[in-house]
Amino acid sequence: MNIYRSHVLICGGTGCTSSGSVALQDEFDARIKENGLENEVKVVQTGCFGLCALGPIVVVYPEGAFYSRVEKDDVKEIVEEHLLKGRIVKRLLYSETVEEDNIKSLNETNFYAKQKRVALRNCGVINPESIDEYIAIDGYQALGKVLTEMTPEEVIQMIKDSGLRGRGGGGFPTGMKWQFTHDAVGDQKYVACNADEGDPGAFMDRSVLEGDPHTVIEAMAIAGYAVGANQGYIYIRAEYPIAVNRLRTAIEQAREYGLLGKDIFGTGFDFDLDIKLGAGAFVCGEETALLTSIEGNRGEPRPRPPFPAVKGLWEKPTLLNNVETYANITQIILNGVEWFTSMGTEKSRGTKVFALGGKINNTGLVEVPMGTTLREVVYEIGGGIPNGKKFKAAQTGGPSGGCIPADLIDTPIDYDSLLAIGSMMGSGGLIVMDEDTCMVDIAKFFLEFTVDESCGKCVPCRIGTKRLLEILEKITEGKAEMEDIDTLEELCESVKSSALCGLGQTAPNPILSTLKFFREEYVEHVRDKKCRAGVCKALLSYKIDPEKCKGCSLCARNCPVNAITGQIKSPYTIDTTKCVKCGLCESSCKFGAISK
Repeated sequence: MNIYRSHVLICGGTGCTSSGSVALQDEFDARIKENGLENEVKVVQTGCFGLCALGPIVVVYPEGAFYSRVEKDDVKEIVEEHLLKGRIVKRLLYSETVEEDNIKSLNETNFYAKQKRVALRNCGVINPESIDEYIAIDGYQALGKVLTEMTPEEVIQMIKDSGLRGRGGGGFPTGMKWQFTHDAVGDQKYVACNADEGDPGAFMDRSVLEGDPHTVIEAMAIAGYAVGANQGYIYIRAEYPIAVNRLRTAIEQAREYGLLGKDIFGTGFDFDLDIKLGAGAFVCGEETALLTSIEGNRGEPRPRPPFPAVKGLWEKPTLLNNVETYANITQIILNGVEWFTSMGTEKSRGTKVFALGGKINNTGLVEVPMGTTLREVVYEIGGGIPNGKKFKAAQTGGPSGGCIPADLIDTPIDYDSLLAIGSMMGSGGLIVMDEDTCMVDIAKFFLEFTVDESCGKCVPCRIGTKRLLEILEKITEGKAEMEDIDTLEELCESVKSSALCGLGQTAPNPILSTLKFFREEYVEHVRDKKCRAGVCKALLSYKIDPEKCKGCSLCARNCPVNAITGQIKSPYTIDTTKCVKCGLCESSCKFGAISK
């Protein structure tokens, strides 16, 4: 076996892959060979490092040099200067890691300092397509321990004692779900994994599967032993090709090593896994719809009870957890209950992964202990709002969640604290909004998504969400009356209380939370025909300040409909009857004379 003096880790997650990281890897391989370093330097494709805003990312060890936004043309310099001559290329380093003549550890930077990576522990560390690298960092030890030293009842009790709650959104105690499935009577039981992840802006589960697929496979085998199942299914959307391919590779490797299949570790325990591809229907994130889809039918929810633990796949007892939930299991087994409960809060133990996006400087993937405040995530980890704008709100839980306003920015992020303010944890999407965001438009965005994704099985969701969207459209078009706001609120409560599944029941949440915290914006849209953020086009009106206008004519020359007239060196004016509200005049004005 070759002993390498340097390792070049290249992010192979979806974000960096879309930015050209595959070409970078090919270029590194070629340049390393060209310089005769192939026996000294190893290039490794890894999963997501988390700091997606700086991709493509390349990290060189043992120095820990974190190169950001690396381009193909930069590779020659890195190889010849750093790998050949030992001189780190400082111009390509992530600025926060540079401290005079020293390189700071990534864990010392603002983005990583407050994070605690448990579910993401191996992402950006190992080659996800190598089972040997996973085994080298204690992979499959938890499965070995469970099968040779513990009874199914002891495993379940350990998960119950850990306080782990489902990371898919609802936060149901994981150990209790395992207990229910274990206790259910059935000649056949199944274990399933929800890797559908349909929330807009969410990519937590995808990143775990792309960067560390074996951790889910191992956890599902442990779950199978605990509940008495010998077959598992991973339900993943087909739009995740990298994750799907790495899962297939990992499953094949696990079978080859005898870690899936018959008589695992010689204990007589049989367990195997198969992948089921979803077509990207949001409703299939709901557990009963997901199971219906695995069975080969149209993904529609079923009434509950009975719950899947009693009557799931093919009417057999079925355990269903999501990717992030499974990603915690092996660490609880190996490190113990006290280790896990030392993180988080009393009722929300452990950590939570968030996909941080929207109006934030450090977009990417973060994992923090439960109870970390929204302020810490936005300003310390996320690096604050771009262009000096003010923080206005954050949306958690996607279409099923709600908005957290600026005056609640110190809210701890845990299950109960978010529910108390009308939001929810959800699967982990966290969208940050600045002062230029219209909250009525945000509610409309999520309702458009829900209407489009409704399976149509129940009337409250099929028709009720459409009526909600129609009212929101009236409001944003300046055609609503004040009573429409009351109707909107009443209909939200009706849909919430009568829809068949959790997705329909939570669909009104974005409206209810924005009404609760930003009701004055709804009133302005209706009463004053005004959108304070200038987002709702029907309510826009551009004007030129004669005191600031220099008469340069740039706005007039850029106007596509000749709505702006005037004379050089004199203030110009806009004919609002001709204006199509494209915004070109405002963006082209160099003197800030045009406002909306």
